[in-house]
Amino acid sequence: MVENNRQKTNEVAPPPSRWKRGGWLVVEVLLFVVLMFALTGLLYAMAGFIDVALGTHLNLNEAEDINSLAAILVEVVMVIACLAAIGVVRRLSRVVFPQTRFLVGFALRKHWREFLAGIGVAAGLYGIGFLVTMLLGEIRIADVCCHAGMLGRTWGLFFLVALFEESACRGFLLGRMMDAGMNKFVALVLSSAVFSILHLGNPNFAVLPFINLLLAGMLLGSAYIYTRNLWFAIALHWFWNWLQGPVLGFEVSGNRFRESLLTLEASDNVLLNGGSFGFEGSLVCTVLMLLSAFLIIRYYERRKQGFDKAKEGLCGAKEGF
Repeated sequence: MVENNRQKTNEVAPPPSRWKRGGWLVVEVLLFVVLMFALTGLLYAMAGFIDVALGTHLNLNEAEDINSLAAILVEVVMVIACLAAIGVVRRLSRVVFPQTRFLVGFALRKHWREFLAGIGVAAGLYGIGFLVTMLLGEIRIADVCCHAGMLGRTWGLFFLVALFEESACRGFLLGRMMDAGMNKFVALVLSSAVFSILHLGNPNFAVLPFINLLLAGMLLGSAYIYTRNLWFAIALHWFWNWLQGPVLGFEVSGNRFRESLLTLEASDNVLLNGGSFGFEGSLVCTVLMLLSAFLIIRYYERRKQGFDKAKEGLCGAKEGF
């Protein structure tokens, strides 16, 4: 009798079916969205109350000005709300399906090389893109002026933007789709489409920017589908935005800066220089995004094949021994 009870307790529950995982994924996404918006509203109201109570005169209506401290505060609120919502959904998922894997990907200890690679890819893409666009005569440097305070503020701001968007679109959405049993490439395209749709309200949004942001999402998620770690995407996203706007002087997804290190003059050929949406609205960006995503996926696929062959060889050697 005692042995039977022990056997029952040691039995592992069967994993949930694909339909159950898919249905629960929909619940998770809806719950995440509701919680994030509710927490954002609550934290935003609290920040406004504290601002009035302390008389700090930090006008939260200035949050639309990407150079302002209010914009940084709003991003802090968004990050806190996003991470809290992920935490609640994660805990609930483990209650409903105890064996469900829920990996967001914040571990940095063994992934610092990927973080540096993300910075390198951002710098390389913008180095090539800026040079090509300038050689084609589509942009010209009109002025150079160092605004140290602005560079520092936006450096911090764009880290928060990257942390929020990558946690939500890659760490949560893409990760949960893969955990639900969806093909990693299908999940990559769908999560990237959501990432692009989130920018619909940006100034001067159009068809080509939509396509480029979809490709940007695929580039940002290209390493994640193999490593399940966010730091490559966070670093790439962070430095891509910072180099694009405050340093090089392009608009960032349609948002214009009052100040930047370089002041650019652009031709009327918006297909090649991106026009009022910035570099992300150009065909040069389209080519670079496609090529980069392809090369990263190819690198990880070859690496995976190498591991698989090594594993097969090791198993064969053990059997022979």
